[in-house]
Amino acid sequence: MASKEYSLKYGKGYVKFSLDPSLVAAELRIREAPVLPDPVAVIREAIRNPIASLPLRKVVKPGETVCFIVNDPTRVANSDVFMPVLLDELNAVGVPDKDMFIVFALGTHRDMTEEEMTAAVGPEVAKRVRMYNSNAKKDEFVYFGTTSRGTPVWFNKLVADADRIVCTGSVVHHFFAGFGGGRKAMLPGVAKHETIRKNHSMMFDPNAVIGRLEGNPIYHDQVEGTEMRRPDFLLNVVLKEKIEFLGVFAGDYVKAHLEACKFVDSVYGTPVAEPADLVIATCGGYPKDINVYQLQKTMDNAWGAVRQGGVVVILGECIEGTGSALYEETMRKYRTPDEVEAALRDNFEIGAHKAYAVTRLMKKAEFILVSSLKPELAKTLLFTPAADIDEALGRAFAKLGPKPRIVLMPQGGITVPLSQ
Repeated sequence: MASKEYSLKYGKGYVKFSLDPSLVAAELRIREAPVLPDPVAVIREAIRNPIASLPLRKVVKPGETVCFIVNDPTRVANSDVFMPVLLDELNAVGVPDKDMFIVFALGTHRDMTEEEMTAAVGPEVAKRVRMYNSNAKKDEFVYFGTTSRGTPVWFNKLVADADRIVCTGSVVHHFFAGFGGGRKAMLPGVAKHETIRKNHSMMFDPNAVIGRLEGNPIYHDQVEGTEMRRPDFLLNVVLKEKIEFLGVFAGDYVKAHLEACKFVDSVYGTPVAEPADLVIATCGGYPKDINVYQLQKTMDNAWGAVRQGGVVVILGECIEGTGSALYEETMRKYRTPDEVEAALRDNFEIGAHKAYAVTRLMKKAEFILVSSLKPELAKTLLFTPAADIDEALGRAFAKLGPKPRIVLMPQGGITVPLSQ
């Protein structure tokens, strides 16, 4: 049969290659869901008719202080669209701007600049209310107790002392916490570094996987900790590749979030009938493939579509290298996935955990990486480096034979294979 040309995003351009189309069992893509034509109207409707909760305007009383927890730039939520709606809604029932403030859920990420804060919520909101970072290592925290799994629960004092807490954010699949959003605004969002470290150290558990909440110790521990300072309301959104609104979910921080997760699965989850011998996946181009730290999301998704002993070809430019000095340092120190895991189990560190997140996947399949990384560095990270797609496919076919069962993932960073 004549070969067919395929084109996948790479950096700010594309990579083209040819395959016998009879070998391509599937091209996994997200489901086309209708974009909300008027997201502001839907947001207003959601907070007035929430899931398992009183409407927002009945949750907060005049004279009470309100803390809004908002995503940092690493987790886009289009907060600039919904924050004015939330403030206006409370203004309408007698809560003035001076009694409301924003705390950015940084987790262990760096502080945001004033410019970044303003960009996140919009200049109008930035002028109306006070804005703060939650720095996991520097700020003041209040201790609430220890979870049944041994996590000491500390929350930012600004959040803890507020009369009312409103969690916001976006919901996407998460590689070990199951899904983002919901309780994650609190833990890890505004928690102390040690709280986050202890919670994330449970990622070794076989149930701490993408798309799973029930039985996932990370999730249950986060909810148990968050219950110690229970938020009063939640607004979570689901976006189409971080741009347009697909869904809005408001109300109880657990129940509304669960509904959002079901919706995310219906859009971004893709049924896979049978694992492939060869998966060819792209992160989706820049900035999704800006570094290995971001590339790992695509690796996780491709891992879900490949068979044991198979091959994954990843297209990710990684123009900014690995994205983490501690990850790189860990990989220079330990030479196998088992060594990395043993080291992290002995001394779990945020940042170094990415070394485990990447290398654990390599126990199932060989990952051939087409990138701008120097071959020596790619090998240090335990990838098989390839100069271009032709070399990568040559290596894959040499290992798998002339007729492998192939799955293409043109939206590898956001498409989550679901076993049927």
